[in-house]
Amino acid sequence: MIHTESLTKRFKETLAVDGLSLDIHEGEVFGFLGPNGAGKTTTVRMLTSLVGPTSGSANVAGFTLGQRDTDIRRTVGVLTETPGMYDNLSAEYNLQIFANLYEVKNGPEQVEKYLKMLDLYDRRFDAAGTFSKGMKQKLAIARALLHEPKVIFLDEPTAGLDPEAAHLIRDFIAELKKEGRTIFLCTHNLDEADRLCDRIGVFKTRMLVVDTPANLRTSVFGRKVVFHLRTVDEKLVGAVRAMPFVREVKAVDNKLLITLEDPESHNPEIVRVLVGAGADVQFVGELRHSLEDVYLQLVKAA
Repeated sequence: MIHTESLTKRFKETLAVDGLSLDIHEGEVFGFLGPNGAGKTTTVRMLTSLVGPTSGSANVAGFTLGQRDTDIRRTVGVLTETPGMYDNLSAEYNLQIFANLYEVKNGPEQVEKYLKMLDLYDRRFDAAGTFSKGMKQKLAIARALLHEPKVIFLDEPTAGLDPEAAHLIRDFIAELKKEGRTIFLCTHNLDEADRLCDRIGVFKTRMLVVDTPANLRTSVFGRKVVFHLRTVDEKLVGAVRAMPFVREVKAVDNKLLITLEDPESHNPEIVRVLVGAGADVQFVGELRHSLEDVYLQLVKAA
């Protein structure tokens, strides 16, 4: 659905995006993570045909960037980080304006549909300027979806929202995913990215890594299993360290922290070795690193 090859954008002496090559599949929620100033917004602006690349190429929803720009803009939906509204106009009239611009055939029905879906229908006649930040964000999402775009770009959709509003937006994104929409999600909320995204790209002017959240944890930190014992001594540590599939062993208080490639296969054998060496195994659990840990490690290394 989105394909780029060596997509690059330079502003005078500043290299904002450096040779981005990426494939995003139809129906995928792709998380685009990176620090402020990394080039995420510039990437979105190129892929939505709002600015042209310095070099490289891209294809969005079957249309080539630079050749079918109007078709790209007609096909995608965009929620910018700071969406602007006509504050003196009603919520309904704001959406009607954009329905007309997109030439939506059943404009009034679409406006009503999304106002109801995002719980704004009862306030449809109120001026957008009287809305809270969360309500404005929901109105902006409705605006981005009026023309039923195949590809949706969401830039920080839950930034600054209260927990209830943020939860509603996340649920709405999950519903869009079920409908088969392709969603390009820029966010600093790593828990949100972990829950919503099929794959994640960590970006800092250039793409550092692309993979599923689970695979990123494993590739960066490995899988660590914690064996809680009554007591730990060097004999037990040595017995586990001698096992060929064990990558690393650390003793912390009365726990053994063991790094493995395949805990499901190897945990039973480790338990047998520990019991055979006289250990009292109380329970076993896996230590899970957060996506934030992975992200910080990757960005620091870059």
